[in-house]
Amino acid sequence: MEIKDRKTIVLGAGKSGVAAAKFLAERGAVVALHDRKPVEEFSDAAKALKESSGVGLIGGDLPSWLLDQIDLVVISPGVPTGSIPARYVDRKDGEVIGEVELAFRFMKGRIVGITGSNGKTTTTTLIGDILREGGVKTLVGGNIGTPLLELATQTDDETWTVVELSSFQLETIKDFRPNVAIALNVTPNHLDRYEFFKDYAMAKHRIFMNQRPEDLAVLNADDEITASWVNGLNAHVSMFSVKKELDEGLFLRGGELISKVGDAEKVLITRDEIFIRGLHNVENILAAMAAGLACGVAPESMRKTISEFRGVEHRIEFVEEIGGVRFYNDSKATSVDAAVKSLEAMSEGDGKTVIILGGRGKNAPYAPLAELVKNNVRTMVLIGEDADNIEAQLGEFAPVVRAGSMNDAVKKAFAEAQGGDNILLAPACASFDMFASYEERGRVFKQIVAGIAAQQAMSEM
Repeated sequence: MEIKDRKTIVLGAGKSGVAAAKFLAERGAVVALHDRKPVEEFSDAAKALKESSGVGLIGGDLPSWLLDQIDLVVISPGVPTGSIPARYVDRKDGEVIGEVELAFRFMKGRIVGITGSNGKTTTTTLIGDILREGGVKTLVGGNIGTPLLELATQTDDETWTVVELSSFQLETIKDFRPNVAIALNVTPNHLDRYEFFKDYAMAKHRIFMNQRPEDLAVLNADDEITASWVNGLNAHVSMFSVKKELDEGLFLRGGELISKVGDAEKVLITRDEIFIRGLHNVENILAAMAAGLACGVAPESMRKTISEFRGVEHRIEFVEEIGGVRFYNDSKATSVDAAVKSLEAMSEGDGKTVIILGGRGKNAPYAPLAELVKNNVRTMVLIGEDADNIEAQLGEFAPVVRAGSMNDAVKKAFAEAQGGDNILLAPACASFDMFASYEERGRVFKQIVAGIAAQQAMSEM
């Protein structure tokens, strides 16, 4: 891809946009970095680009005279593809791509791509561990935190790059091709951005669009949407299931995770050897093992890696046990389906769950939580903008307590809990009404729990 002297706008001044602007400027493009917010509110990393790389910074509306000069738009995941600058440049035969597509054009080696409504980060992290500990040269990035552009120049012909991909990132790919592509599940999410669920699902499906017969597509046989994608893919398909035995693929039988090829079966690991909780994490592990096998990692090496895996921060993360009450941080449960999986994991043990729900809703119904709340929840502690909506839809199934802050919510949850119970932060909502990110929300939760633990320890002295 020729970059030198191309007049480029990067839309979105977040981490991905900053990486793209820096990458392009270093290769001789004429670059402007744009965001809707004023330049004064740009991050320090974004502001630094003006001095270090000659990148222009533009806040607010883009002038039409500037758009007339642009022939390349690099769009960040948080910016809708229907934004006026992207549509304008596209109509005048300019190129509109995302940071992932830009990175792909400069990458070497091979790629494992992971998408899905839930479980992406856990699966991506685990695959990275499996490959590294299996002796494979590995890089991990994408939606998980490190922009793919920051990794592109580190790749060589021996590298496997493991990439977490959101629907937003997949909207803007053109040639991006993962050698192994995984779709974990597709459930209602981001309906505040997509008009129809089918649009969201088709964005996920794009992960497979450039695969070839020598590539591998890994699909969840238990998910209605992903299972329907078996026919019509160019790649070889491998399925996984926790609900049924497959003629070929990876599946759960009793307490054993099994790989079957033809008539040959092999037990890869047992559930007793797995630390992380929940049947959904068994799904993630099956998908990760499919990738590991495709990349040539020995089953014995995978078994060791998985047995030592302790999960990912903010994903059903065990925080503390205080007075017989266990605290779990699943701040990443930003959708209803993710909260369902979190509650299902809690229901595998003894005791009831006091769940902290709420935040900025995504226009998805909370009804899928109803049965779990009715059978497993002692109390719902509700916070944030969507608290009224959650209570209207779920209030009949468990007692409700309102809280005005996370500190208030955690203390009220602890007061509601009994010995042997779990306190679970699984908001089913985005964090942006109260926090900058789900990570900040989770960290605040853990800090409050640590404070309660310290107070309890002092009182026992």
